[in-house]
Amino acid sequence: MASRRRTLTHVDPKGMPTMVDVSGKAVTAREAIAACKVRFPAAVAVQLRASGLRTAKGGIVETAIIAGTMAVKRTHELIPFCHPLPVDSCRLTVDWVGERDLDITCTVKTTHRTGVEMEALTGATVAALTVYDMCKALSHAIVIGPARLLGKRGGRRDVGKAAP
Repeated sequence: MASRRRTLTHVDPKGMPTMVDVSGKAVTAREAIAACKVRFPAAVAVQLRASGLRTAKGGIVETAIIAGTMAVKRTHELIPFCHPLPVDSCRLTVDWVGERDLDITCTVKTTHRTGVEMEALTGATVAALTVYDMCKALSHAIVIGPARLLGKRGGRRDVGKAAP
């Protein structure tokens, strides 16, 4: 099988930025899962665990989930060449991993002509930014990232792990 050379999809033949034309693609079920990590200084992590992830601003996890969901639905307003998509499902989870890290995972589903990778990445990263915002009074040494696509399915090819 001959390998196909990959090219940037958001650049036209003249080198100008452009939105991808998806009008000829089939409407299929699509899903993407992305994650972003938030790492706290050890003392801050101890304090947050003791408070049940609550601050004077409110529940950190609850607020991050709401912010991430709002971001998913507005991705096309934030990323110039993203298509507006009907979001069929959006689920964010926030879990401690080890002593100092919160892992935020965002799963997005749609039935459309284009995928939801950018929506899942936007949801996970905005949720992480929200955690930072709610905790920055405790420390500015909080680190966000890496943000990464864990998997996608639907469309031309599946990548990584996505729910069956």
